[in-house]
Amino acid sequence: MQDHIVRAISKDGCFKAVAITSKDLVERARQIHKTLPTATAALGRLLSATSMMGNMQKVENGSITVQVKGGGPLGTVLAVGDAEGNVRGYVQNPQISLLEKYRGKLDVGAAVGSDGTITVIRDLQMKEPYIGSVALVSGEIAEDITQYFAQSEQTPTACALGVLVDTDQSVKAAGGYLVQLLPGAPDEQIDKLEAGIQRADTVTKMLETGMDAETMLNTVLADFEIEILETTPVEYRCYCSRERVTSMLISLGKEELRQIVDDGQTIHIDCQFCDRVYDFSPQQVEKILAGL
Repeated sequence: MQDHIVRAISKDGCFKAVAITSKDLVERARQIHKTLPTATAALGRLLSATSMMGNMQKVENGSITVQVKGGGPLGTVLAVGDAEGNVRGYVQNPQISLLEKYRGKLDVGAAVGSDGTITVIRDLQMKEPYIGSVALVSGEIAEDITQYFAQSEQTPTACALGVLVDTDQSVKAAGGYLVQLLPGAPDEQIDKLEAGIQRADTVTKMLETGMDAETMLNTVLADFEIEILETTPVEYRCYCSRERVTSMLISLGKEELRQIVDDGQTIHIDCQFCDRVYDFSPQQVEKILAGL
């Protein structure tokens, strides 16, 4: 089953919802960054959430960046998504040893930490990006996303995320959902929504049974009639290129580029988001210098 996002709205106009299955893109991130299980779970949750949030923006060529700094051993966890929902990201310390709440349950909150902030940067193709930042609640990612929407965007939101890591450390299942109330939703509908979320199983258990994103939404929102608006395939996608890396080198300035040439060594520049390495020989850097 290919990774995909499903967007829906309730026929009574009380809420909109989005769900994602993201096993392959989280596994791709694990392979690129060589993450151990706790880092895999934390990065996978943030990638899934960012993918849904980017897809919900529906601004052509827009993007969204979500950064979590919780003061825990994982360090910064960051994800960037485009308007379709394709994402890329990294975790600062991917090799943190296994942290468990109890046997079989990864302690993502302890690994991320809760003494810090979650920051969302929305590029809506306007003059300035929108930036919102709120204090972390738990470091578990889903609760922090919920808090962000409530505080920074004043949008009541329910968020659930999950990453199931297999015994060989590969990703067995990953995904999540976001449900947002629309203005004017009556209290009884809100109560019914909350009850449905409580009744539904965890994201990882639903995905483990073979549910896709649409089935997961139908399970969580079983008490409502919903209309599926769109289904979109998503993937781990990096937009790096040699041209972009060259632009980064130019930004270093002539003096530093001259130093690279004088050192006489080929430099190797790793993309922080993917496994591509860009090599520049002294002669190539000299050519960049000549073009300035």
